[in-house]
Amino acid sequence: IFKIIVIGDSNVGKTCLTFRFCGGTFPEKTEATIGVDFREKTVEIEGERIKVQVWDTAGQERFRKSMVEHYYRNVHAVVFVYDVTKMTSFTNLKMWIEECNGHAVPPLVPKVLVGNKCDLKELIQVPSSMALKFADAHNMLLFETSAKDPQESQNVESIFMCLACRLKAQKSLLYRDVERQPSRAQKL
Repeated sequence: IFKIIVIGDSNVGKTCLTFRFCGGTFPEKTEATIGVDFREKTVEIEGERIKVQVWDTAGQERFRKSMVEHYYRNVHAVVFVYDVTKMTSFTNLKMWIEECNGHAVPPLVPKVLVGNKCDLKELIQVPSSMALKFADAHNMLLFETSAKDPQESQNVESIFMCLACRLKAQKSLLYRDVERQPSRAQKL
């Protein structure tokens, strides 16, 4: 089981992204997430079944206070989401990264940046070049997508599958390294 948390400002489309990935649909009506909600999807990578647990977090601070510790506990990957039509949601990413770092998320935990609502082309405020520069500066991959547009559903899938593949590869490397170390019984 891999735990992936999805964080960012309220109304950037975190819930819609998780619905699109886990259920393949776009919810026509959503309400503000209170605390945390999670969805699961089992995927197959190189013949191995992996359960991806996607934690959809509240963007509004009043819904977050008591739950924040639980979001970050035992997290395997972090998805930072902003709305390409709202510059403030992009500038607030610094605060989200600080919160993540403040909860001792290890540097090896993969992090990706997602610009959502790309279907609203005429309203875009955050240029791709600016987002790419930010992603590079924070060692993240950048995905731009729309949870609403069915044509973009492949990109939504790519976000989480990319993370699942990376996490599986990290796990394989970890086990390989453990197997190479002499066991305590052999040392005695």
